[in-house]
Amino acid sequence: MHSGGLPSDFRKLLGARFLFTFAVQMQAIVLGWRIYDLMKDPLYLGLIGLMEAIPAIGLALWAGYLVDRLRPLFVYRQVMYVSLVSGLIVLTEHLFETRFSLSMQVGLLYAAAFLTGMARSFAHPALFSAIPKLVERSHLLRASAMSSSVMQVARIGGPAFGGLIFGFYGAVTASSIICILLVTAAFSMSLIKTEIPRPQTTHHHNTITEEFLSGAKFVFKHSILLPALSLDMIAVLFGGVIGLLPIFAEEILFVGPKGLGMLRAAPAVGAVMMSLYLSRTNRMRTGKWLLTGVAGFGFSILIFGLSRNFYLSLAALAFSGAFDSISMVIRSAAVQLSSPDHMRGKISAVNSIFIGSSNELGELESGIAAKLMGTIPAVYFGGIICLCTVAIVGFMSPALRNLDLAKMENP
Repeated sequence: MHSGGLPSDFRKLLGARFLFTFAVQMQAIVLGWRIYDLMKDPLYLGLIGLMEAIPAIGLALWAGYLVDRLRPLFVYRQVMYVSLVSGLIVLTEHLFETRFSLSMQVGLLYAAAFLTGMARSFAHPALFSAIPKLVERSHLLRASAMSSSVMQVARIGGPAFGGLIFGFYGAVTASSIICILLVTAAFSMSLIKTEIPRPQTTHHHNTITEEFLSGAKFVFKHSILLPALSLDMIAVLFGGVIGLLPIFAEEILFVGPKGLGMLRAAPAVGAVMMSLYLSRTNRMRTGKWLLTGVAGFGFSILIFGLSRNFYLSLAALAFSGAFDSISMVIRSAAVQLSSPDHMRGKISAVNSIFIGSSNELGELESGIAAKLMGTIPAVYFGGIICLCTVAIVGFMSPALRNLDLAKMENP
């Protein structure tokens, strides 16, 4: 991916982000398949999401607070090291599985998921703060687009590559490659010459608690941000099926770990294709398109639940990613345009709690629903909840329904 004209240090950061995201996506395949192989219970798959969500939610505001006061590149380096420890734990579980009891193996895998969630809670605010300091303002839009594209490519390649390596060469080889990628990412970070200083001035509050909660207060009082974030959160929380894909791969579509990797990658493929289209059009910038995107996501999940054909299932997941991309682009632009300059970091942290952590909690919800209802009914349930949420939020929030990004003013 060409990045000429952008600083060398930004390209190194971009390389580290790609390797980190690629490795995390590979590890998600290994963890999901391994847990289900050991326990044969969808609830245990859901608990992987819970283990990631606990630190991702619990540390999000603290992470934003620290990043604002520490050097963001220093924080991002620590993200690499924590992720490497997570990868080493998974590798250890595979290498010595015959020496560990079943409960010990499961405990190690959940510990690895917990560390991954911890790393991810710091990764986004650190990256969000570092990029504007490495790139000139005139190149910032291009740099942000490149960073997003790199992440999506890693989300496509990571699961597919992880599934293939796991399927052909086994868990030890896959886990070893994950560790090598994370070591390389850390090395790329060590090559960055720029030292971003701590912020010299910050917006002060009477107490740390008030500062932590100022972003949340702003979001909850905003007529557009609260319904937009709530809509996406509920859709992903109930409509997401990522946590159930190991069951589909093994027991419904019969495609094994190789097929699981392709299923995991399909939403990102759809998201990239839609993102490329959206970058070339001025349409799809209103609240009605946001609601349409979430509704399309819900319909795609219902089709996935109905499908017993591997290729139709891939297509349904790809469409779910494409529709999700529409809502993500509009929501992200609305957050940027609505956020005061001195609160961007804190509002971004709240956004990550609403959206980022709903992916992991969605895995828990999927596992519980599949345990109680069965796998297929759980998917139907999630799709129907998603569609009902679109109807309710669209009816109750005229401000969101009538949103037009072209008419929004930066505060």
